[in-house]
Amino acid sequence: MTTNDSPDEDVILKQLDDDGVLLITLNRPKRKNAFNEAQWDGFADALNDAREDPRVAVVVVTGAGGNFSSGVDLASFSGERPPARTDGHKSGFFACVAAVFAFDKPLLCAVEGVAIGGGCTLALAGDITYVGEGVRMRLPFANLGLVPEIASSYTLAASIGRQRAAELMFTAEWIDAARAVDVGMVAGAFPDAEVLEATLAKAREIAQWPISALRAIKRTLQRAHQAGIEAALAIEDDEMTKQAGSPENVEAVVSFVQKRKPDFKQFRK
Repeated sequence: MTTNDSPDEDVILKQLDDDGVLLITLNRPKRKNAFNEAQWDGFADALNDAREDPRVAVVVVTGAGGNFSSGVDLASFSGERPPARTDGHKSGFFACVAAVFAFDKPLLCAVEGVAIGGGCTLALAGDITYVGEGVRMRLPFANLGLVPEIASSYTLAASIGRQRAAELMFTAEWIDAARAVDVGMVAGAFPDAEVLEATLAKAREIAQWPISALRAIKRTLQRAHQAGIEAALAIEDDEMTKQAGSPENVEAVVSFVQKRKPDFKQFRK
């Protein structure tokens, strides 16, 4: 897949090693790997292909240019509407979400730089996530007048508990590596220059075992959470539809573009 602003640049890079570890790199570094339609679709295709490829035992996801992902690319909403889809999904985002939760092999994330919004919730959907010590994570849904996505309303609470999840969701505050490890959002932290190699090393350790066993273990880990994930996806979609384009959401986007503090109190009259 290629991006419109860089026609010759692949927005998703893939590299499979001899150990059966597939490295998927989000590759829009000039936009801090923000997701446009092409990148959502490209990532979905990469995961679906990896699920069916008997050579792939484990997938590692990382970002190019020192960042994981800054979430949805707001600039992608200003162009022409993408053509109608024939795959049954409403957009590349929904195709990606479906691919993430259908992926039945170990999925590891190596996160450095920023992981914001969809970049953060994508990391939460991984089986094991490691971060660089300089990472800055954020769940900026409240301050955008929106709601969580990629089932993070369930996965975060399942990982760190309801109270801590509520605190991070309601405040939309920045989360550094120490706090992410402390609350249990991620499995560990490494120096920024070492986090990818450390994640790949863990992936190779996992990839030595039979893929059938890895798949079976993932099924056992996921089964108890399946209903919760499906319920989260459904209510997130419903609430996002209500909130997207609301006066509060418009104020959040306009204030961001104008580089000013949003005024949400105006809607309390």
